[in-house]
Amino acid sequence: MLKTPYLLFLGDAHDALAAKVAQGIVDWRPENAVGQLRLDGCKADLGIPDMTIAEAMEKGAGTLVVGVANRGGFIADNWIALLTEALEAGMDVAAGLHNKLADVPQLAETAARTGRSLFDVRHPTESYPVGSGAKRPGKRVLPVGTDCSCGKMYTALAMEKEMRARGWNADFRATGQTGILITGAGVSIDAVISDFISGAVETLAPANDPDHWDLVEGQGSLYHPAYAGVTLGLIHGAQADALVLCHEPTRTHVRALPDYPVPDMQDVMDMVLPHARLTNPDAKFVGVAVNTHNLDQAEAEAFLKDTEQRFGLPTVDPLRTGVGRIVDALV
Repeated sequence: MLKTPYLLFLGDAHDALAAKVAQGIVDWRPENAVGQLRLDGCKADLGIPDMTIAEAMEKGAGTLVVGVANRGGFIADNWIALLTEALEAGMDVAAGLHNKLADVPQLAETAARTGRSLFDVRHPTESYPVGSGAKRPGKRVLPVGTDCSCGKMYTALAMEKEMRARGWNADFRATGQTGILITGAGVSIDAVISDFISGAVETLAPANDPDHWDLVEGQGSLYHPAYAGVTLGLIHGAQADALVLCHEPTRTHVRALPDYPVPDMQDVMDMVLPHARLTNPDAKFVGVAVNTHNLDQAEAEAFLKDTEQRFGLPTVDPLRTGVGRIVDALV
């Protein structure tokens, strides 16, 4: 578990999108975001107080989180002095970049000397069992997508928030680096050796009370040539009772692969369901979550209405309309 609250490091982010990890923390766990630390020329602003490391320590910050991703996902040379200063001041440091904090000699030496921890959340450090598929108590929801990055994490987080507001026993289970940094725990499932993906998910969302719901963060898509393997292991390990289809309606092809068109939503449902029923014969779709960010209000309303009529399932945009109607379907 990462120590909270966080000081969110934005570096010299060239735009708001580059700081989407930090923005996700502010959106979903604002109580964990004590302040932001920006370098000269930073073009991102989370709308929370700017702080120095010393000021953040006075506010009780436990971890400096690298909430920015540069091109290539590496730890920039001009960040190292500030990350070192955070360790010296008494904070841990966490990042979800491709290269590791622990592989930077200055940071590794400082962490060892000061007794602080470096968290490379994209790189699992524990061993996982092979999946068993054994039936386990508790209930689980898994969002699945027509593509990558189409709203699976936001759908699961929005459902957790709605369920907790109703007094339900519910927990978001992070399977990617952004989700881990938002919640402070989880496993970056795309970095797990393929034989152990389903076992890692079984460990992440284990047996629980009969009234407990785990909202397991979805990853990838069965229709994406690069990431379908991760998606399949996640589907088997989640042993989901309820599935939510996630879709972005303005895309023409799957992310980064122009030769592969975005599949029809019905085709995705038809492919996902038999795989989900391998480990839970009672798995079913309970709703559709659409990312309508690139549609205007009228277009969004029309698409949601048409999709709901087509599938006979509650169809929402988690940010525009909320997910209450999908949660209603779980009762």
